[in-house]
Amino acid sequence: MVAQDKLHPTPNEARFWGLQGGDAVRVIETDCGHIGVLICYDSEFPEAARKLADDGAEILFVPFCTDERQGYCRVRYCCHARTVENQYYVVAAGTVGNLENVENADIHYAESCILTPCDYGFAADGVAAIAPALEETLIWADLDIPALHKARKSGTVQNLKDRRSDLYEVSWK
Repeated sequence: MVAQDKLHPTPNEARFWGLQGGDAVRVIETDCGHIGVLICYDSEFPEAARKLADDGAEILFVPFCTDERQGYCRVRYCCHARTVENQYYVVAAGTVGNLENVENADIHYAESCILTPCDYGFAADGVAAIAPALEETLIWADLDIPALHKARKSGTVQNLKDRRSDLYEVSWK
């Protein structure tokens, strides 16, 4: 079992629950590929996702808990951006339903999804699977890791390969 702390607590999480962010993100080796985990709000910070890509992630898992559609859309659209920027799969899994009497977590909105790069050989719209809004269900998709590596080397665009590190520098701890 491996744990990944949430890096970026939302202002409400810090205020209501005193949550503080973790201090490390890492790639986890599994029998189905190298994975990374960014929890909810973490997906809205491209640097954390890029660190995982630089360290070899092939699939990013984003568990999330949003209370209304606007919050969900922030996570969803950022997850889609992360898959384009980093040329990996993103699996975003959210909570649905209501938890009465749970301060700051009483309602939930989600449309869990499995996202792909937007390139030939993947889902045309970058969505391999999506759950209906507010419905407890399972979704699945076959994720072709060799196709991912091929796209990184010879896809229509190669975001990882074409970065202009001569213009800017990113350093990791």
